[in-house]
Order: sequence, then C-alpha cells, then structure tokens
Amino acid sequence: MPRERALLEAYRSGRFPHAWLLTGPAGIGKATLAYRLARFILAHPDPSTPLVQGASSLEVAADHLVARRVAAQAQGDLLVLERVINEKTGKLYQDIRVDDVRRTVTFFGSTAGEGSWRVAIVDSVDELNPSGANALLKVLEEPPRRAVLLLVNHSAARVLPTIRSRCRMLALRPLSAEDVARAAGAALGDESDVARIAAAAAAADGSVRRALTFLQGDALELRNGIVALLERLPAVDPRALHALGDRLYGTDPATLAAFLDTVNGWLSARLTNAAPDPARLARVAEAWDKVNRAAQDVDEYNLERKPLVFNVFGWLAEAARG
Repeated sequence: MPRERALLEAYRSGRFPHAWLLTGPAGIGKATLAYRLARFILAHPDPSTPLVQGASSLEVAADHLVARRVAAQAQGDLLVLERVINEKTGKLYQDIRVDDVRRTVTFFGSTAGEGSWRVAIVDSVDELNPSGANALLKVLEEPPRRAVLLLVNHSAARVLPTIRSRCRMLALRPLSAEDVARAAGAALGDESDVARIAAAAAAADGSVRRALTFLQGDALELRNGIVALLERLPAVDPRALHALGDRLYGTDPATLAAFLDTVNGWLSARLTNAAPDPARLARVAEAWDKVNRAAQDVDEYNLERKPLVFNVFGWLAEAARG
C-alpha cells in the first residue's frame, strides 16, 4: 500500500507531522488506515528502533497488548472522536459534539502512558459543526509534543482551509472493482452470487462499504434508478420523484442509506471534479449540508421520506445550474 508506506517512512524519519488529513471517498479504508497507524505508533513509540526501521508495513499483531487494548476501547493514549448515540432518541447525533472535541485539550494536556505518544482520531472531520471545527483548530494551532491527530475526511473541499493548512494531506484512491468485489464477498461470507457482487462492486466507485449497501435488498436497483434521475439534472421529473418517494416509503434503513449514498456520491464528484469556481463549489457544499442534515432529521424523527426526495432534488437542481 503506497499510502501506508508513506506514513511509515514519515514516522521512521523522526520528523513526523503532528496532524494528517486522510482524505478520499467514503468506504475506501481511511479509518482503517488511521487505526493501523495509531496502533503502530502506540506499539512502537520509538521510531529509531531496528524493529521500526526494518518494518515493511504498519501491521501490529492482533495479540499485541496495544492491539488488544484498542480493540477493547481501553487504550488510554488513544482518543476517538465520532458521532455518538443520543440517549434520549437512541439514534446518532447529527454532528460530532463540540464538547467531545474540547476533550482533546484535556487529552493532549495530560501525561501520556508508557509510550509517551498520544493519538486522536476524528472520524470524520466532515461531521464537525462550525463550533467543533473551531475547537479542533485551536488544538491544531498549538500542537503538543509527541501528539498526533488523524483526521478522516470524505471531501477535502469541505474542510476549513485553516484546518487543511495545518495538516499533511494524504489522499487515498478508490479500490478497483475487482478488489471491492473480493472484499465485499469476504465480508458477506458468501461469494456464490458472483454476478450480483460484481455489479454492486462496479457501481460502488471503489468503496467496499457502498458495495455492501447495494447488496442489501433491492438497493442496487434503487441506486440505478436514482442515478438515472441525477443524470437528468437540473431537469426534474415530478412523477419520477413521486415514484422514488413511494419506493423509499417505510422504515427500511437500507433504502434510505442507498438513496443518501448515491446522492452524496454525485455531490462528491462535483466537489472533486468541478472547475475552481468558488461560487459553484459553495453551491455544491451548501447542497451537501442541506441533504445530509435533512436525511438525519428524517432518520432521527421517523419523518416521511417523499418530502425528503423532493427537497433533495430541488437542492441538487440548484447546485447543477450555472
């Protein structure tokens, strides 16, 4: 893995950046890489040792004490910031809470354990609200010694420039369709339906997570219908949207996930491939924010999905114009 080797070489050099922005499409292994790096640093805190200097990967044995502690969420020198369950609703908060982000100040200010490194993973920085992003920025501006922040990010264009400028960016590329198919088949424990897995992998844009979503129920067929509507933007067919809303009716999380994932893929492609037009990028970023916040509300409060479909395609049509 070229990206893993880049991280390993930077660590061995003894001049390891205090913050990394691991960016790329959702579901291609960015968080997995962040955890691999965190385990390696905490298991091998001295980069000058022969073991680190001769390492060919960031692999840490599953029975290593650090690996066992990380798996049990009991590694005191590792802090993971992610959306958590709202105890009142039983569902995830829409954002990473700013109070959780502020914990990084206390975390990095305390004395590290036996390894003398402290590592924080933010999964993902896309899910920080403005207050959370500003709280994280304060930590990035005054990084403690022997501290590492690993920021998982699905679209670099959506990260505050002040945060991007304080991180070393490492862009991860999507996997090949063949690799996605192998990984999806292994995750399912059933590689018998080769044609269906291959079709999902081909539509997944290099994301194993997306392929697994498409393999639930009729999610792949649903995705193909949504793509056909997206290709017609900014034109919108109300009858087709009514039909799509009817298909999303109910509480099946797989259908809503497939809808949202396909829409986010469309938006991500425009953020990545669009000409450097600030106004156009701002429209796409605004649509992304509206879509995902509205979808969170629908999921959290069990709202009707048909109005969501019409609202989403209205926002996408605006983003596609001009």
